[in-house]
Amino acid sequence: MTISMYQASVPVFLQILESLSAILDKAEAHCAAKKIAPEVMTQTRLIPDMFPLARQIQIATDQAKGCTARLAGIDVPSYADTEVSFADLKARLAKTMDFIKSVSADKIDGSEGREITLKLGGQETTFKGQTYLLHFVFPNFFFHATTTYNILREAGVEIGKRDFVGAVPS
Repeated sequence: MTISMYQASVPVFLQILESLSAILDKAEAHCAAKKIAPEVMTQTRLIPDMFPLARQIQIATDQAKGCTARLAGIDVPSYADTEVSFADLKARLAKTMDFIKSVSADKIDGSEGREITLKLGGQETTFKGQTYLLHFVFPNFFFHATTTYNILREAGVEIGKRDFVGAVPS
């Protein structure tokens, strides 16, 4: 049995983006209960040279929407990266999920061999679609999603692995 590029990408992005939205709800409730200014939490970092939570969400959504668009051969939506509150971040997640859901399987399926060129570190790098998804986007997407989770855990938000994994499609 084979798996299509759509099946390998869109449901995975949606599952984790939904879980990020849910853990942001828990983070917001934690801030209210502990009397922590929400903007303090959204600017929290694991260590000083890492991006804060808000930027982690921005990059995770950029990876998901960028990959979906590039695999489909359509323009990548541009976001301003101005989110500072939980509401802002949840709106960005929702907007990203809405975009991803709007791209039909027939646009993505068959993109395994599509050439995708990105500027990375000032250099153009070209990938085939499958390599781009599996070896570039997924590691980056999961890194930033996991770092979001880790920032919140370190800050005392009561979340666990099930919160990160979210609802697994049947």
